Amino acid sequence: MKPTTVKIDSAPSVAPQRGIVAALVYAFERLMPDPFVLSLGLTLVVVLLALGIAPKHSFETILDSWYGGTFKILAFALQMILILATGYAIADAPIVQRMLRAVASGVRTPARAAMLIFPVVGFAAWLNWGLGLVVGALLAREIARRVKVDFAWLVAGSYSAWSICNSGLSSSIALSQASHGNALNLVEKATGQVIGLTQTIFAPFVYVPSVLVVVVMAFIFVRMHPKPEDVVAFSHAAPEDAAEPDSHARNAPSASFAARAERSVLGTLVLLALGCGYLATTWYKKGFELDIDTTILLFLLIGLALQRSPIAYADAIRRAARQTGSMLLQYPIYGGIMGIMIGTGLASTIAERFVTIATPASLPLWSYLSSLIITLLIPSAGGHWAVQGPFVLPAALSLHASLPHTAMGVAMAENVSNMLQPFWAVPVVAIAGIKIQRVMGYTAVTFAVSLVIYALALWLL
Repeated sequence: MKPTTVKIDSAPSVAPQRGIVAALVYAFERLMPDPFVLSLGLTLVVVLLALGIAPKHSFETILDSWYGGTFKILAFALQMILILATGYAIADAPIVQRMLRAVASGVRTPARAAMLIFPVVGFAAWLNWGLGLVVGALLAREIARRVKVDFAWLVAGSYSAWSICNSGLSSSIALSQASHGNALNLVEKATGQVIGLTQTIFAPFVYVPSVLVVVVMAFIFVRMHPKPEDVVAFSHAAPEDAAEPDSHARNAPSASFAARAERSVLGTLVLLALGCGYLATTWYKKGFELDIDTTILLFLLIGLALQRSPIAYADAIRRAARQTGSMLLQYPIYGGIMGIMIGTGLASTIAERFVTIATPASLPLWSYLSSLIITLLIPSAGGHWAVQGPFVLPAALSLHASLPHTAMGVAMAENVSNMLQPFWAVPVVAIAGIKIQRVMGYTAVTFAVSLVIYALALWLL
């Protein structure tokens, strides 16, 4: 069954609503431009900062760094698009549609919606950030079909629950420091030792605040739901979508070779054999681990198995591709920003200035605070760590500060800053089918609450 396309009434409210949360939503709707335009504004800010305080501030360096970063991120951009598309294809499968309807069937009120979506999405995000993105957007959409809720509020809730992903099993910072010989294992390069996951994602200072964020924000979101007269719900499929044939209805009998080939499971079995064979041999030799590529491969294999026929899977991917336009625009722009930050030394300058005022006890917290700023400009955790890690880890060694706390301070700040940085919200709102401005108005509250929770955990645990 083809999932229904969600359309949101994008007309602004007639008048500002009352209350802090409503004021934030109102402000974001009117002050925050389209994320692509925002990325252009951030580019200008970074250029000016580089000219003013970066050690390599020549205009030629800025131009070269911008150009290199813009095109260096293209592989990553395609990976993100494939995660969205392959995840969408899984959710498009009839059996998954039935499961989503079953999970959402017991929801009757906004409160129950929040109490369902936060633990489900939070756990999925903890397992894998890509899985959490897809599950969150699609579960929110399925709930919104059944219950009269403010859809932006619901999508913001799913994105807020997803925010803990950098404290989970797919945390690039934690995984790289636990992996012998990893190019980003800066701890091993400096000390010859690795930091196991028991010292990072399974340590109380990481999992306690992550659980608290999910639990606390679930209750806060229940209180934040707009009054009935202010709710902007979703509307069902637009007329132009009705003409598109259902991919699963294309299995009608046909004598032609092309039709039989499209419906045949042989092509599906070939890819399943290749993919499963690769994963089995790799995990047998190296042990189980997930990275971006294996996540995409898993999503691909699962989607193929659930869709069964090649044509059903191809049609699902075609529908998913409609959602990727904004990602194609924004990721190269952020690549340029990252290139300027790294190439001119601007990110290093920001990190170093925080480190110079730190003590052994406060360094993890300063690492966290500096990461909040850098994440807004370098939203990729791996690229961010490559910039900040070489400065905060030597500082931790010289000050005899906690290496796990210092490293995970960077990761925790990624969780927090993502609630104001639209980079990762783009695939969520694309799948959900909603404009981002109202969503970010709600996640600004998540930013404020999680900022305090993670800071206290670094300081006290």
